Amino acid sequence: MYMFALLRDSITHAVMITGFVLVMMLVIEYLNVLTQGVWQDKLRGSRWQQYLLAAFLGATPGCMGAFAVVALYSHRVVSIGAVVAAMIATSGDEAFVMLAMIPGTAGFIFLLLLLVGVAAGFLTDILLKKKAVNQQEELCELDLHEEETCECFPKGKIVAQWKDCSFSRGVLTLALILFVFGLLAGYLGPPVWNWVRITLLLTSGVALFIVLTVPDHFLETHLWEHVAKTHMPRVFLWTFGALFLMHLLVDHFLLIGWMQDNQLLMLLAACLVGLVPESGPHLVFLTLYTQSAVPFSVLLASSVVQDGHGMLPLLADSRVAFFRVKAINFTVGLTLGLAGYFIGW
Repeated sequence: MYMFALLRDSITHAVMITGFVLVMMLVIEYLNVLTQGVWQDKLRGSRWQQYLLAAFLGATPGCMGAFAVVALYSHRVVSIGAVVAAMIATSGDEAFVMLAMIPGTAGFIFLLLLLVGVAAGFLTDILLKKKAVNQQEELCELDLHEEETCECFPKGKIVAQWKDCSFSRGVLTLALILFVFGLLAGYLGPPVWNWVRITLLLTSGVALFIVLTVPDHFLETHLWEHVAKTHMPRVFLWTFGALFLMHLLVDHFLLIGWMQDNQLLMLLAACLVGLVPESGPHLVFLTLYTQSAVPFSVLLASSVVQDGHGMLPLLADSRVAFFRVKAINFTVGLTLGLAGYFIGW
């Protein structure tokens, strides 16, 4: 019975979190296409503008902001300091999960990461000097949907789209309707009506409107292929695995005491795991934090070092720059984590 209850609770929480991530990513993808190209011109100003805007793009939940900064670095538009600022500020897809699990703390972390990212980016360019600028002769073209001219709300065509409803539109619509029903019935989300539950319902309503109205090309390319098929399975599996494993370790094997007694080892482990350029591993330390197994300093260090998969395009473009940025972020994360640990965070 214990394992069944643990499995049921882990699945329920994973479904709620994955649903929230799906909803937010649909909205972000929609806004990203609506504002296509606006951010590109704004990053061509001074270095300080680069740091601020790169950190802001990095702090935007999801991977698109980080990808944009890497693309601009590849095109010699921004310095490596701007890349550092973006990667410290970003939490990738985990940002959505943090907003779902610890909304108040998540806001504070995002703001702190943005400020630390700007400072680290400035110091990086001072220390690296001439190496701060990408010296490659050939510029790497990265796919950031630059060719897109999607019409987000095709007037007069919406009814026709539903008469010939695609499989992907039907699946996304049904999934969102079931998610809204779960929220209304109290199966998902907070057990009481509060701002979190209301926000979930409002954003779910917006996401449902998007799925109901966008044209087939937009839905297939952005919402189905990029969000639903690429991100959602990974988010669900990582979230479920982290929740189940942490509940098992903390509740069944009673390791919470050992973790609390070895916080410096947990801090180092968080920074090392953060080096992996992938969305998901950070969720282990997020879950441990929600279980009070590790302090805030460990979560903060992990948030600084990890960058989801925002660094993968840079790995393809320049391995030297990739390892350089990772080394800088590891140093900043470990330093900030140790400072937080010694002041009692």
